[in-house]
Amino acid sequence: MTLTVKAEALFVSAVQPSEDCSEARLEAAISSSLEQFGGPSGCAQRLAAEFGDHPETAVPRMRWALDTVSTP
Repeated sequence: MTLTVKAEALFVSAVQPSEDCSEARLEAAISSSLEQFGGPSGCAQRLAAEFGDHPETAVPRMRWALDTVSTP
């Protein structure tokens, strides 16, 4: 799974940037989002909708998601 797919799935999950989550919790949230939204394309569609509806909060959330999945 690519970092982009992971970040998109984390973005559309219920996990909040203010939470101090374990790696296991983050992986579970990513898996849950992929299942809930029908895979990577469903997560990407949801992400696009959020950027359209709430661009002011979507940018920092995506930055957080990318940083989170990129951190070893």
